[in-house]
Amino acid sequence: MPAPNLHIRVAPVADIPSVLLYEILRLRVEVFVVEQRAAYPEIDGRDIEPGALLLWASDDDGVLGTARLLHDQDGVARIGRVATAPRGRGAGIGAALMRRALELRGEGPTVLDAQEHLAGWYGRFGFTVSGPAFVEDDIPHVPMRRER
Repeated sequence: MPAPNLHIRVAPVADIPSVLLYEILRLRVEVFVVEQRAAYPEIDGRDIEPGALLLWASDDDGVLGTARLLHDQDGVARIGRVATAPRGRGAGIGAALMRRALELRGEGPTVLDAQEHLAGWYGRFGFTVSGPAFVEDDIPHVPMRRER
């Protein structure tokens, strides 16, 4: 269970104070680019699309986790950029962010591209593998979908 002083927040990029946005983006870069050694354009332009929302979990010491909720061109909701800071891992922060993203997604299906070793974890939220595995940035992934 997340710590009692943990707060889950949601906002479009334009409504996030600059220092907080910096902290959120820094966490994503630290996890995906540095820790996982995936040199790719982390800031990909999708954060500022109409309807895009950033979610973040923070405590008194700063941002502990983040996720992103988008709507693809076909109208399907897409969850991505789910990351937890090392000091917050194992405390249910990623799960709390996923539950909140699923509450916000609207009607219809939701998709995500899971790192293959996390497919079971995303399965806890009703996602199932929906296509063949693929490699992105030298990391095996699987597409996943949730219908409800």
